[in-house]
Amino acid sequence: MERDGAGVLKAAISGILALIVLLGVISPSFAQTSPAQVPAAAAPPAQVREMMQLMQTPEVKQWMSTQMATAPAGGSAAADQMSVLSGLLQHARRHVAMVSDAAMTLPFQIGNASSLLLGEIAANGWPRMVAQFLAIFLLGAIVESLARYAFRRRRRRLAEMAGMHLAPRVIPALIFAAATVLALLSLGWPPLSQSIAIVCVVALIVQRFTICLGGVLVDLIGLARTEEERQGITAPTMPGHVVALFWYRRCATFVIYFMLGWAAIQSMEPLGYSPSARLLVGYILGIGLLLIAIEAVWSRPHKDEKRGHGTSWALTVYFLLLWSLWVAGFNWLLWLGIYVLLLPRVLAVSTIAVKSLQQTEASFLATRRIATVLLDRGVRALIIAVAAIWLGHMLGVGADTMAAGETMVDKIARGVIGGIVILLAADLLWHVVKAYIDGKLLDSSVDGGATDEERARRARIQTLLPIFRNILAVVIAVIAVLMVLSGLGIEIGPLIAGAGVVGVAVGFGAQTIVKDIISGMFYLWDDAFRIGEYIESGSHKGVVEAFSLRSVKLRHHRGPLTTVPFGELGAVKNLNRDWTIDKISLNVKYDTDLVKAKKVIKQIGQTLLENPEFGPHIIETLKMKGVEQFGEFAIEIRLSMMTKPGEQFVIRRNALAMIRNAFKENGIEFAVPTVQVAGDRDAEVDAAVARYAAHARANGEPAA
Repeated sequence: MERDGAGVLKAAISGILALIVLLGVISPSFAQTSPAQVPAAAAPPAQVREMMQLMQTPEVKQWMSTQMATAPAGGSAAADQMSVLSGLLQHARRHVAMVSDAAMTLPFQIGNASSLLLGEIAANGWPRMVAQFLAIFLLGAIVESLARYAFRRRRRRLAEMAGMHLAPRVIPALIFAAATVLALLSLGWPPLSQSIAIVCVVALIVQRFTICLGGVLVDLIGLARTEEERQGITAPTMPGHVVALFWYRRCATFVIYFMLGWAAIQSMEPLGYSPSARLLVGYILGIGLLLIAIEAVWSRPHKDEKRGHGTSWALTVYFLLLWSLWVAGFNWLLWLGIYVLLLPRVLAVSTIAVKSLQQTEASFLATRRIATVLLDRGVRALIIAVAAIWLGHMLGVGADTMAAGETMVDKIARGVIGGIVILLAADLLWHVVKAYIDGKLLDSSVDGGATDEERARRARIQTLLPIFRNILAVVIAVIAVLMVLSGLGIEIGPLIAGAGVVGVAVGFGAQTIVKDIISGMFYLWDDAFRIGEYIESGSHKGVVEAFSLRSVKLRHHRGPLTTVPFGELGAVKNLNRDWTIDKISLNVKYDTDLVKAKKVIKQIGQTLLENPEFGPHIIETLKMKGVEQFGEFAIEIRLSMMTKPGEQFVIRRNALAMIRNAFKENGIEFAVPTVQVAGDRDAEVDAAVARYAAHARANGEPAA
């Protein structure tokens, strides 16, 4: 690819030299043409001068304004449309006639330009001028070649230092540009030669950077496709390297040829060529651009042959229509057609380039979210903004005329172009702010906190930043819309006043919503709860999962998700702040040794404190507080411990299991309710024996 770029650059240098020779050196016979043969602008006759003076008198001006005011209004809409079409047709005819007349005078203008250029070169010496032009054409390429040879062994290290794959291509292009500009500035130039030299230097630098940036894009696409294949991605999310290389070569050829033509036309101005002659040369050179575009369309790689031929024919007709509009003088229609065709594709290419850069430089851009957003959205915004400003310039409403213009076209153009720029700036600002807030939320995960204070701070960030992000989105959108309306000439003062009145009316009609929003603001201001905390409020309880402007979402520990408006919360019990005390009640028998039980519980508390799983969450370990009360069947003793919020449940379960085992080992029994039956058992036995003996005698059986 480097060889392709060098070949294209050499072709560009040769083309510029050929055009300069064509415009300034050939046709020496025209240099001898008498100036009298060149048609000059003749002075107007005396009658015409008198008529022009009469037109400037106040009486004539007043009479003409009266006639215009009393003239009948235009007829039907059809007549107006016919007048518009007739005006467009007359404009095209005048433009073509002007360019045709320039073709008649072009030989004389070439003769005059040759006389001027040859005279200046002869005055300053042919060897000197040839050497200076060769210096600006060749010095950059020579210095770049020497730099490539010197840094060939350090190319990989240079790329690693730069952190990107741009360095191997961008640095040589910068060296080429610096050497070319240095050659231009260090040499002394006559006036005409200096103008031509500046134009040539600009064309050379643009061509070189076109080759450079195109090569960078092709390299990025190739690296991205390699990364996709390595990751096993089968869907072709990136264009193939062959397709990218094809369009790189065609686009580079198009830009190089375009800059050759631009340099030739710009060099004609200091040589005295008329504007119509420059237009004629531009139209002739434009045929080359047309042929390059048509060749690219017909030779482009495509899968479906029939569909590809249909598209190729349609694009060929479209390009011919654009060239015809250009020749007819309808530049604004020309640029509209160019934008319709190229702007979506330029945006698509920029998206592919940014995506390729993100894939190939994932490690570099992973921690640079703002830079990633600026690449993704900033490049698109810059392309659209430049396209809008250039279109306004082509429509004849540049920045100066738009700022001071009072016509309807100026106001509309100023409003539309300004609105596009404002919306693009608002979109870029919103995505930058959103990326920053999302990055903060991602970096402030509650689970990543090392201490309780750090986790509390992260939970507060997780709670407030999403609400702040939503508020910023509304503010940016409202301000952008108001600025666009103001740029279009719409008075936004009444809109703001009307919005205030509507806001008051909505406030009275939706008091509950206003109450919810204001209550939510004060809950957040008081830091009553955060995302991830367990709260209770009336019949509602659960873990706080998310917020909106008017409600909070609570996830119950059994699964249901409840959305509670802030206005209905009331008093909030937060179970996840600072610490919690868990109390345990045990029933033991009346003959229990309480001193021994206290020692056993203290030993269990020490074991829990030394446990690496439970110890970090225990603030005060398990202790026996003493006898709570004497019950009907047992002594009730009270135990307590202080833990971090939410950790008491697991520690409590393990503590109860340890208490049960320890009490059993130490002979301490838990008291349970029992039923005792009191009475004279011997009397009951004697009565039963007597009843049995009587029954035996009655049946004639022997007594036991």
